[in-house]
Amino acid sequence: MLRSSLAALAVLLSTPSLAAPQVQVVGLFPGAAVLLVDGQRQLVKVGQTGPGGVGVVSADSQAAVLLIEGRQQRVGLSRDFSQSGAPGQQRRQETSARDADGHYRFFGAIDGQMVQFLVDTGATSVAMNEGQARRLGIDYRAKGRPITVATASGSAQAWRVPLNRVAIGSLEVLGVEGVVVQGDSPREVLLGMSFLSRVRWAEEQGMLRLEPKF
Repeated sequence: MLRSSLAALAVLLSTPSLAAPQVQVVGLFPGAAVLLVDGQRQLVKVGQTGPGGVGVVSADSQAAVLLIEGRQQRVGLSRDFSQSGAPGQQRRQETSARDADGHYRFFGAIDGQMVQFLVDTGATSVAMNEGQARRLGIDYRAKGRPITVATASGSAQAWRVPLNRVAIGSLEVLGVEGVVVQGDSPREVLLGMSFLSRVRWAEEQGMLRLEPKF
């Protein structure tokens, strides 16, 4: 009897504990949600199951109802949920060191197309020139709204365009305003306030840190 009890105890001790998945909603659409489960990102439609077996019961512009390990939980945008109900302790973070010309640059993506950004807190939007927009596949003339913008050399024609997704490393913001300026200015794609105002950012000792607002 003692031998069988010890054997059972040995089996229990050798069985790894199954931690509840760390789930975050990083995008919301009518009838779908972008889930980040234990670092794996996927667009999951209502009625489907995503990473870690997490299902989407319903979704709208405010929140998603998720099925996590047999339990339904309403989760808002950019909030963590664990089985204990406590927020996740890990924060995603991207940093950049100030370069020789005093600027900060990040590698990222616009609608899945890779791009290097120059951080410009004086720019109201994510801004680029026409050539950059064409390379990124942005149909600014058909989908954009004509506007006039002020540049260092005077006024210029531009187009205000919606950018579906702008990402810096692990940080992703959906529905970002962009501006395409006629001609070859700005020389670099500017990461302006239409993105920066939707993340938390801080500058300290020559380093710029970006992290989610949650």
